[in-house]
Amino acid sequence: MSPQRRPRPETPPSPKPARRGRDRRARVLPAPPGAPRLSAARPRTVAVVGGGIAGLAAATALAERGVAVTLYEREPQLGGRVAGWPTVLADGSEATMSRGFHAFFRQYYNLRGLLRRTDPGLHRLTALPDYPLHHSSGLYDSFRRVPRTPPLSALGFVALSPSFGPRDLPGIHPLAALPLLDVRVPDVYDRLDGISAHDFLDAVGFPPRARHLAFEVFSRSFFADPRELSAAEMALMFHIYFLGSSEGLLFDVPNAPYPTALWDPLARYLWGHGSDLRTGTAVEAVTPTPDGGHTVADAHDEERYDAVVLALDTGGLRDLVARSERLADGAWRERIARLRTAPPFLVSRLWLDRPVAPQRPGFLGTSGYDGLDNVSVLERWEDEAARWSRRTGGSVVELHAYAVPADRSRAVVQKELLDRLHRIWPETRAASVVDARHEWRADCPLFPVGGHPDRPTVRTPHPGLVLAGDLVRADLPVALMERAATTGFLAANRLLRRWGVRGQTLWTVPDRGRHAPLCALAGWAARRG
Repeated sequence: MSPQRRPRPETPPSPKPARRGRDRRARVLPAPPGAPRLSAARPRTVAVVGGGIAGLAAATALAERGVAVTLYEREPQLGGRVAGWPTVLADGSEATMSRGFHAFFRQYYNLRGLLRRTDPGLHRLTALPDYPLHHSSGLYDSFRRVPRTPPLSALGFVALSPSFGPRDLPGIHPLAALPLLDVRVPDVYDRLDGISAHDFLDAVGFPPRARHLAFEVFSRSFFADPRELSAAEMALMFHIYFLGSSEGLLFDVPNAPYPTALWDPLARYLWGHGSDLRTGTAVEAVTPTPDGGHTVADAHDEERYDAVVLALDTGGLRDLVARSERLADGAWRERIARLRTAPPFLVSRLWLDRPVAPQRPGFLGTSGYDGLDNVSVLERWEDEAARWSRRTGGSVVELHAYAVPADRSRAVVQKELLDRLHRIWPETRAASVVDARHEWRADCPLFPVGGHPDRPTVRTPHPGLVLAGDLVRADLPVALMERAATTGFLAANRLLRRWGVRGQTLWTVPDRGRHAPLCALAGWAARRG
């Protein structure tokens, strides 16, 4: 997508209302009161720096309410870490490459609300029938038959799981496990941010098999080794997906490549609201102006805006703040400079000349395979991959490896992942690789032990400068893509409130445990230390 400017229509479409899922206890966060739109007599301009989920959410909420939005994105395409771009395979066919599989859980109320702007029924998402987890020992867990409503979800998992059953309960230390029953934000950080996810699970006494299959999968979602990840983040994930929400652990995936299913329609929606989308345009610096605004400079131009939303990944935010010497104050700048990035990860996508076995799931979480974290078969849900598969008789398979040590040889790791695939699905040994793409990245935020107080919030020392992204502290029960979408909307709401305009209503999973007796037990455990 190249930089384009579109005129503002006289009567833009109305924003779609927020919706929640099946959980009747989902929490609503009403927008502060105000006018439905900006007055035409007092126009406002906002620069959104970053075209990922957070930036797109902020731009959407602002543009819908009459703000003149200019969105800057360094890459040629929108979507950030959920972007896609064209490539040509060795057989001459065109394909869309990306940074890999993403699960769109039903708890992602605000992200799904953003997608409903262009797809009210979410028809461009399709449900996968299961969330299977497989250990190298042969154990195989599934969430398809596990009840969705807590605490039946936990009881059902214990009853159905071969990796964590009643025989393992005597080894659990109940006092140490009780904080999981009443996770509250931000209290969970006061309790658990000082220890690692690994040490917390040791203290609780979870058996190794259950840890690999049912708990470390959450920490690996942060692209981090459990020894580095804050236990508070893991507990929050457990609350969001398991004990705090009745949406369950099954999820949806886009039924077409990310640009087609998600971002191209949203770009057209933003153009329809008069937004200026400048893809392929990197911001060099942001500078406060004496009148309370900011100038935004790229390689060719400099423009003044009433406010700025910084919706960048960790490294991009650090670098831009370092180049913008007058931005905010010294203490805030030091906090930004201390932000850390998670270890590198690899996404290997393989176009094979023959199909994987028909019983193979569309997505499989793995453990105990020396670095391979999951496998997906794209033709099971994505139309582009399905067309290639039908035409060639092959399969499109994707392998993920998270938290790869920085000193590992990339070529060796790529070969090892293919070897692990052959071990998991032996029929792939006979397949030839028609083509392959290997995406190495190291741009996800790290949430280290004790790092929560240092994380930036949406608010900054300057009222006309706000932050958004999955690195941003929200003090709400949200994570990953949903944290990105939620903080994007929160950033827009903060600016709109300054101008007397009502912002976006938000939803989250319940912000505490669901059952009073269990919450009382958790509180008693907390008082015991």
